[in-house]
Amino acid sequence: MPEGPSLYILKELLTEFSGQDIVRADGNVRAIDPARLPGQRILAIHTWGKHLLIEMPDLVLRVHFLLFGTYRINERRPDKTPRLSIETAKGDELNLYACAIKEIDRATYEAYDFSADVMSDAWDPKKARKKLRAQPDMLACDALLDQDIFSGVGNIIKNEVLFRIRVHPLSTVGALSAPKLRALVDEARQYSFDFLEWKRQYVLKQHWLAHAKRICPRCDIPFHKANLGRSNRRSFWCERCQKRYN
Repeated sequence: MPEGPSLYILKELLTEFSGQDIVRADGNVRAIDPARLPGQRILAIHTWGKHLLIEMPDLVLRVHFLLFGTYRINERRPDKTPRLSIETAKGDELNLYACAIKEIDRATYEAYDFSADVMSDAWDPKKARKKLRAQPDMLACDALLDQDIFSGVGNIIKNEVLFRIRVHPLSTVGALSAPKLRALVDEARQYSFDFLEWKRQYVLKQHWLAHAKRICPRCDIPFHKANLGRSNRRSFWCERCQKRYN
């Protein structure tokens, strides 16, 4: 599943689509009628966490890439039918595969809280800390994956942030000191932008310190690995240098 920084890169790649009129739309999508799209102008491309939002005058398309979603710009996968294919008047083409596409109304779109999006200029760390303090029993590994608090944070970022700030994934949010809670919030955003730069340079995996690793680079002992928390996602942690707060 793409994390927020990967969607941010896609938004940048689609900059030229803004302001263009759609002249063709088809695909095997069932949730919307592609025939409604020709004649619509793409007003803007937005991201909110793991959602790609294509804004038009009469509707907004929400794209979620799920676990295996992909895209192609100005080319197609020869072996797959697009879930949705859009062509503009200038000849640009966007092909979306293995993703969930849904039409949302204007009220739903306007209700998106961009202050919860770690990649957004509207990101508000104070709101994030307030939401965390309201759920003191929540585990740190679940908190970072809560899209209402950290929209765009995924499992890679979760593992790397907890390793950076030396917090065990089974720590409870309410047991974290104020400086540690602030570090969790600040590093969620900082690592997301580090992720973005490394992704642009095609060196992301080279910078992983904890995610999918076997040995702690600080302690030189084996990492622990397990599916933890309500989210039941893979966690990698060091029992020596990541303190468990309970």
